[in-house]
Amino acid sequence: MNKREFLKKSAFISIGGLAAASIPAKTIASGLIGGGMKSMGEGFEQPELGYAYDALEPYIDAMTMELHYSKHHAGYTAKFNAALNEAGIADIKIKEIFGSISKYPDAVRNNGGGYYNHNLFWKVMSPDGGGAPKGELLKGIEKSFGSFDSFKEKFSKTAATVFGSGWAWLVYSDGKLVVTSTPNQDNPLMDIASVKGTPLLLIDVWEHAYYLKYQNRRPEYIEAFWNVVNWDHVSEKYLKTTG
Repeated sequence: MNKREFLKKSAFISIGGLAAASIPAKTIASGLIGGGMKSMGEGFEQPELGYAYDALEPYIDAMTMELHYSKHHAGYTAKFNAALNEAGIADIKIKEIFGSISKYPDAVRNNGGGYYNHNLFWKVMSPDGGGAPKGELLKGIEKSFGSFDSFKEKFSKTAATVFGSGWAWLVYSDGKLVVTSTPNQDNPLMDIASVKGTPLLLIDVWEHAYYLKYQNRRPEYIEAFWNVVNWDHVSEKYLKTTG
């Protein structure tokens, strides 16, 4: 067994994923296991992933996707519902919670961000993704950044330089497109964000999003991400936001 395989298997076993490993990726990733689950019988649900765990290979490997979705995202979902119940705010809409996040417990902020951010992250990736945006989104990017290549460079640099764990974002803010970042599980909808706006595109740069395949090579993971970006979904969100 080489070093990479040893690291993968050790990480997998350590979080209790050994049993799931025996289930074919194409079976579980379609949402038959984990997708659409409800936490605590009430509250926010974890949406289905929408594609197989191995669908984004070779850019994002199946084991990372399985652990990321079925362990990390599922955990945030369950803990978010628990935190809402504990705080007595289970009946408030999520964007209203984020708009006043500074007055709620850290468990609501951290797990709510983890729940919401991952929901969007899965949607902005697709097995048929990659390339460049078209239409109004491309015009908006060119207006705000000069060119798509300039935007891509800025977004990649922002993602690469997030200290520790966090996210890089493309948001619509004050009538223009802006690239920004947030630490941990914060997002631009939160009242504590340095740049507030409507999220359109994001990349997860927590180590659990890439370490099994890329180890400490975060820039390589970021470069690979561009091959799976679902520009159709990003464009749809952009048109709804600006329309």
